[in-house]
Amino acid sequence: MPVRKLKPTTPGHRFRSVSTYSELTRQEGKNRTVDPHKPLLEPNKKSGGRNNKGRVTTRFRGGGNKRMYRVIDFKRNKIDVPGVVLTIEYDPNRTCRISLVEYADGEKRYILTPIGLKEGDNVISSEGADIRPGNCLPLRAIPVGTTIHNVELYPGRGGQLVRSAGVGAQLMAKEGKYGQVRLPSGETRLILLSCYATIGQVGNPEHENISLGKAGATRWKGRRGHVRGVAMTPRDHPHGGGEAQSPIGRRKGPATPWGKPALGYKTRNNKSTDKFIVRRRNQK
Repeated sequence: MPVRKLKPTTPGHRFRSVSTYSELTRQEGKNRTVDPHKPLLEPNKKSGGRNNKGRVTTRFRGGGNKRMYRVIDFKRNKIDVPGVVLTIEYDPNRTCRISLVEYADGEKRYILTPIGLKEGDNVISSEGADIRPGNCLPLRAIPVGTTIHNVELYPGRGGQLVRSAGVGAQLMAKEGKYGQVRLPSGETRLILLSCYATIGQVGNPEHENISLGKAGATRWKGRRGHVRGVAMTPRDHPHGGGEAQSPIGRRKGPATPWGKPALGYKTRNNKSTDKFIVRRRNQK
């Protein structure tokens, strides 16, 4: 997916680059992409960062373009039912592209589009499937060294890991009932061999090269401006106060607005799954 840099006709265009969307399916005879499959659309109501009491629980959210949610088949539980890729479409809710698959029984579902998957390709979720992009298999049936994505953490729950544009995990080894999977963060984790994963690297790898170019582009995405702590008053943030631009100057180091350490402070609190982490992402 190439990235196109805009001509600097305005200050906002000077640094802006956009996707060419050349891989998306076009409507016949029209210079526009196909419409999404309506039965797989759901309303996507915005919260503005507020909870059910109307209080802001996540700061710096609000606004943004309206969008419908595309129901994605992360479970890939159409076992041994072949399907064919009808279209490759844009999804405003995620960084990668999605593919509309029609199965042999007539049902249609959206899946994540890996690199190399094209319109007309066949995909299947089966223990005996070929090792080709888009096919889904349990880890026990995937050869060691294969690049995978949409990896399950618990059998039957659906893929929870490795779903962003351009990422891919690697099956490093198999030991007993567990497989060692190296995640994009660098962490190596034990995952049950009965968990399913999809072959290939997630598509749209050029996403990281896109430059939004102006602050308004982040507002379109529903992200409001983020105020620096040093620009606040001491009553609003531990970093606040002082004359002009002042360093943080705390004996305890950088902190969150609520006084908790912000750098090097471990927040993981799930000791029951520590035993599944073979190598941590920040381990030297």
